[in-house]
Amino acid sequence: MEASFYEQVFEIARLVPKGRVTSYGAIAKALGAGGSARMVGYAMSNAGIAQPKVPAHRIVNSSGLLTGKFHFSPPELMQQLLEQEGVKVVNDKIKDFKKVFWNPLEEII
Repeated sequence: MEASFYEQVFEIARLVPKGRVTSYGAIAKALGAGGSARMVGYAMSNAGIAQPKVPAHRIVNSSGLLTGKFHFSPPELMQQLLEQEGVKVVNDKIKDFKKVFWNPLEEII
């Protein structure tokens, strides 16, 4: 049976290494659905109930903004989790975004 779009999103999100981040759009492109970044965002808003766990804090927008932080309780938790992994965040934005960006199209064989 084919995995649902949400399950496919979660599978890619689970591959993002600690200390790295990826974007909604990069996940969409990796799934062959380049224009579906918003759908990836919808999937990630449901990541809290997925099993096994999904490291949703590692998924940000294409500018490195923590746009998903309001799905964390408290919202500051997203930044705290990233910082625990060594990712620097300033004003809700990943510092050195290009350096810590993980592109699933390049990383997944």
